[in-house]
Amino acid sequence: MIKSLPMQNKKILVPRDKKEAKSFSRLLEGFGGIPIEIPLIAFRPVQVGQKLRILLETLHTYDWIIFTSKVTVETFITLIGTKNLDTFPKIAVIGKKTAESLRTNGLTAEFLPSKFVAETFVEEFLPNIHSGIKVLVPKGNLARDYIAESLRNGGATVDEAIVYETYMPEESRTKLATMIAEKQLDILMFTSSSTVDHFMDVIREYRLENQLEGCLIGCIGPVTEKKLKSYGFSVHASPKVYTVEEMIKSMNAYLEDQ
Repeated sequence: MIKSLPMQNKKILVPRDKKEAKSFSRLLEGFGGIPIEIPLIAFRPVQVGQKLRILLETLHTYDWIIFTSKVTVETFITLIGTKNLDTFPKIAVIGKKTAESLRTNGLTAEFLPSKFVAETFVEEFLPNIHSGIKVLVPKGNLARDYIAESLRNGGATVDEAIVYETYMPEESRTKLATMIAEKQLDILMFTSSSTVDHFMDVIREYRLENQLEGCLIGCIGPVTEKKLKSYGFSVHASPKVYTVEEMIKSMNAYLEDQ
């Protein structure tokens, strides 16, 4: 007899934007799950105002630029243009996907932390910082300022540049509300604290809190886990390596234990 997979026939929320959802879904299908793609997060470049334009034009004056996500890399390069890639200072990143996005665009990261969270990044990157060093941190409108503040405390001059906005696609709201109301989701997976906030906006708008009973919860990283717990959720799967694949494996292991 062929042993059934723990995720077999379970409907699982895939909260990534459309471009990123397919690889997520394929991983779930490999474990027997049924991916339900409902983007809880999407991104759009900001309009380039005077402050951002000056930062882009003076990129060559920085000692380091720090990218915290693949989205930040792609958006920043779109704004600056591929003809200006030779003006880049030394590059530090958080995450393997971020580093891969750089390589795709012909750039290389000189610093990658051992764990893909801001706290570990700061701890391991601070030896590169001394008084007078100049750092640029492109970011989204909802990103924390932890890295910038920590490096300033270490003596660096740090400029932050908001290069994209995070939002929830409007068509996702009704789809999510319908599926939660009809209890059609067995496992909820979250890839950032923003996906949690957007999810809860819908749950509260449609008063669906009682419909979440029985759902299993998985997430990536301590910041997202903390956000879930702040809403009263129990987190069933949160891997030590902060990737989608490890989150799925972690949930699979939890189901096997049950």
